[in-house]
Amino acid sequence: MRSISSHLLSCLVLFGVLLAAPARADIALSARQIGMPGVKLQNVAVQIGEDGEGGLRVKLQAGKAEVAAMGWKRVGLTLDGNLRRDPQLRWLLSGALKLQGAAGGALSDATLDVVIDEGANTLQATIGQSKATASAWMPLDQPSHAQITLQNLPAGWLQGLLGTVWSGRVTGGRLDASLALDVRGKGIQSSGQFSLDGAGFDTPAGTLAGQGVKGAGRIGIDTTGGPARIDLDAVLRGGELLLGPLYAKLPAHPVQLGLGATARNGGFELGRLHVGDADALQLDGALAFDAKGALSRLRLDRFQARFPAAYQRYGQAWLATLGLREMRIAGNLSGSLDLREDGLHAFAFDTDGLDVADGDGRLAMSGLRGGLDWSVAGSRPATTLAWRQLMVYRMANGAAQSRWQSRDGTLSLQRPLEVPLLNGRLRVGNLDWRPAAAKGQRLATSLTLSGVDMAAFSKAVGWPQFPGTLGGAIPSLRWVDNRFELAGGLSMNVFDGFVDITRLSLQDPFGASPVLAGDLSLRQLDLGALTSVFDFGNITGRLDGSIDKLRLVNWNPVAFDAKLLAGSGGRISQRAVNNLTSVGGGGVAAGLQGAVLKLFKTFGYKRIGLNCVLQDSVCHMSGLERDGDGYTIVEGSGLPRLQVIGHQQNVDWPTLVRRLKAATEGNGPQIR
Repeated sequence: MRSISSHLLSCLVLFGVLLAAPARADIALSARQIGMPGVKLQNVAVQIGEDGEGGLRVKLQAGKAEVAAMGWKRVGLTLDGNLRRDPQLRWLLSGALKLQGAAGGALSDATLDVVIDEGANTLQATIGQSKATASAWMPLDQPSHAQITLQNLPAGWLQGLLGTVWSGRVTGGRLDASLALDVRGKGIQSSGQFSLDGAGFDTPAGTLAGQGVKGAGRIGIDTTGGPARIDLDAVLRGGELLLGPLYAKLPAHPVQLGLGATARNGGFELGRLHVGDADALQLDGALAFDAKGALSRLRLDRFQARFPAAYQRYGQAWLATLGLREMRIAGNLSGSLDLREDGLHAFAFDTDGLDVADGDGRLAMSGLRGGLDWSVAGSRPATTLAWRQLMVYRMANGAAQSRWQSRDGTLSLQRPLEVPLLNGRLRVGNLDWRPAAAKGQRLATSLTLSGVDMAAFSKAVGWPQFPGTLGGAIPSLRWVDNRFELAGGLSMNVFDGFVDITRLSLQDPFGASPVLAGDLSLRQLDLGALTSVFDFGNITGRLDGSIDKLRLVNWNPVAFDAKLLAGSGGRISQRAVNNLTSVGGGGVAAGLQGAVLKLFKTFGYKRIGLNCVLQDSVCHMSGLERDGDGYTIVEGSGLPRLQVIGHQQNVDWPTLVRRLKAATEGNGPQIR
């Protein structure tokens, strides 16, 4: 900022030296190159003539001007002014100054006033353009030092200067400043006070950015003797800031921002970062980015967050990148974090009251108290974490308290944890979690379920409610890479029979598209109870079967191999016959006329069988056995003898789902 005037003033010192010598009218001077500390002019032409008022008319042109500290290269310079002496024998120069090609359009049509006072050993210059002014004072015997005042200066004029420190781009705003500047070798040192209004900036990688920022504070820049360094301590009011994963919507009230930044080999490091927002967030730590703009380190030595303000102003964008959108958070949280290029090294948090829920209903906690303390190396003190209610995929878990300790990178449950779950209980045995593991086994535990109410479970997952209980043991649950793998199995006691679930795995459980896989075995389900719950039409008897290779993406089936068989006979209602006919896209065998069918409400059957292999959104259907061009779904028994034949062997899955939905909602069959 300060260099704008100081290096121009260095040029003016040159002019003063030329013009302070005895001069006469109509003098023309030229030079191929003129060099001063930090300034180089090429193709210089100077014309001096009388102005008709007792002074001199001075014209100076430089085809190329380079000011290293300002980042100016190949900038054209034109000065057209009047030079005179006042009664105090000071040189006064007033005129027009134009730069061509300076970053941000700086000084493209400016006015210049210079006072050179040899007695006081000072040079004073004021540059103005539109509403912007820049003033500077420097000693004649030390042109590398200047005191600078900037008022209403377009921030874009500083693009060249900032380009010497980092790869960012100024996008808007205005600046006032009072600064000291020293040019040393190939770099500069500057410090002072500033204020911003509507400032904006961004970087090629998009990791650092700002828009509409207002504020004031102190700044220091040092580009000498090593990596460029910026020190900033400011109070900001309003606007938006992006610092890597931290995106802030700044409030209208004051927010403290302190940082110490260095640029090295294309990378950028905030070795000191402080954020102070009284009613939302207090934070001290560090950030670093590599040459490609990727986050290489995030260290939060201390943070204190008050919600919901902290989420609304600072956490919303970051949590969205983790798949946690439209969060509802209330309470407070404090802690620390150490994330490096090779992964997570430590974290700790503590709260005396926090409620959290994500917008998709996948995870919610209320009355969270206590915390966790983990480190990749060594041991950490044991901690307690308790909650009033924990909800996972809308399944409510009751109050519980857990005890944890970190040793050599593994966070372990210190004693078994029992959690009320849907009128039953979930018991978590040994649990070991390795937060730093990017690949391989991340978590291992064992689970036991008992007495879970299937009616409550069905309601939670949006199924028709039916009675029964869920129980079972999972002697080994492992989180490997991004997939949960379950050894053992679960057994549901439903409809007076059993559904056994084995080979269960869950991939990307909290992502946008979780994938659930497993095998289901159905044993002796009471069809009367089952069909009454799903409003399919009444069927009596017992159902056996299997649903192997089941695969659900975002909880929607995309593949399975299902075989359903009621092999011990029973009765089937006319409505159930119609619905089975609809599902198979078939009809009733010719031996039984439609008119006769209407005379009976139920029919005896010997067997019912229906199979579906779902693949690529097509259900490949079959039944008990082949029957000409179709397959038998219902094999009748007794009189009147009933036989239902399916004719559609390949059915579009969405079409089949619509048929089943219509059948279970009592809307009658829809054959397409």
